[in-house]
Amino acid sequence: MELVILIIEGCVVFRMVNVAVVGVSMTRFGEHWNLSLRDLATEAGRLALEDAKLHGSDIQALYIGNMSAGRFIGQEHLAALAVDHAGLTPIPATRCEAACASGALAFRQAYLAVASGKYDIVMAAGAEKMTDLKTQDVMLSLMAAGDQEWESAIGLTFSGLYALMARAHMKKFGTTQEQLAMVAATNHKNAVGNPYAQYPFEVSIQDVLKSPMISDPLHLLDCSPITDGASAAILVSEKLAKNFEKPAWILASEQGSDSLALHDRQSIVEMLATKVAAKKAYETAGKAPKDIDVAEVHDCFTINEIIALEDLGFCEKGSGGRLVEEGKIRPNGEIPTNTTGGLKAIGHPVGATGVKQACEIAWQLRGEAGERQVKEVEHGLTHNVGGSGATAVVHLYKRGY
Repeated sequence: MELVILIIEGCVVFRMVNVAVVGVSMTRFGEHWNLSLRDLATEAGRLALEDAKLHGSDIQALYIGNMSAGRFIGQEHLAALAVDHAGLTPIPATRCEAACASGALAFRQAYLAVASGKYDIVMAAGAEKMTDLKTQDVMLSLMAAGDQEWESAIGLTFSGLYALMARAHMKKFGTTQEQLAMVAATNHKNAVGNPYAQYPFEVSIQDVLKSPMISDPLHLLDCSPITDGASAAILVSEKLAKNFEKPAWILASEQGSDSLALHDRQSIVEMLATKVAAKKAYETAGKAPKDIDVAEVHDCFTINEIIALEDLGFCEKGSGGRLVEEGKIRPNGEIPTNTTGGLKAIGHPVGATGVKQACEIAWQLRGEAGERQVKEVEHGLTHNVGGSGATAVVHLYKRGY
């Protein structure tokens, strides 16, 4: 292991080590009645090792994102379970929880562990098993990511919270239900042919608008589904990256926070956590929104993708709906977004989503995304949100040579 230490004018300065993604994988997202959480997590880890052409004995630490295994399947101490069934004992294993941003948090912790010089090769994973509960029990568990006393206890759900954001955005900026529906239609079209997607089929704008109303103005097809799945990525230090053909370099890893309860926010038409994390990420990487060639953003509800496009700097505040309507987020547009189909169509096993996003960007940078491949990809971005926006994690990536 090495930590780069510089002596500048008598002061000790620690320089972060460059980090690359060299192996990625995921299970198919969907309803896995015949597979357990440990089955899914183990499969994703095994496939990531295969992708990197490594062995389990090469891994020095494991970070796994999971939101609520205790509530969903009655299993806590998940990191120990994961490292045990992956055959990776006795390396250190850590579970990371930040609601729906748990996967990105695990990826960030893995990045920091390597960048600090502590480890040379680590695995970041994410897993969630959600379909074993009744829908109402899943919704109750998910609301644990909100303010229990002031939101969940009075009957609010996340569809209700995001509906409040949508209504405010529509009133202030003129965003329309048709534009929300366009987000769903675009993402479903992206998912066609994606072997990992829970819903790999197209839906029309009218399909979305005619689907049952969940929380006005959000229809059923404006909402991401309940999903099982796992994903994994292997991160290595710069000195090891030279041994791999197509490393995807991590240029920046940043995280932001905001008030847990929606009513305490300065604004409900933007996400401060996203804006802070994105600003820091661009500054760290020396990049700007115009440099991003492909992005995976958090679209648990269609309004969130519109807000994310604005807060990540891809358009002015209030013009996200028009950006979608003009086709600029399509694979051949100015900023191809959610080429996987997004949470909306690929599915949203909450602990696995953030790592899945990193997998997709790595595939895009390597030119290995199949039917989803965007042309001439040099830089990518991932954006993962926890709850209604109390946590946001943004990563920037660059193609390796």
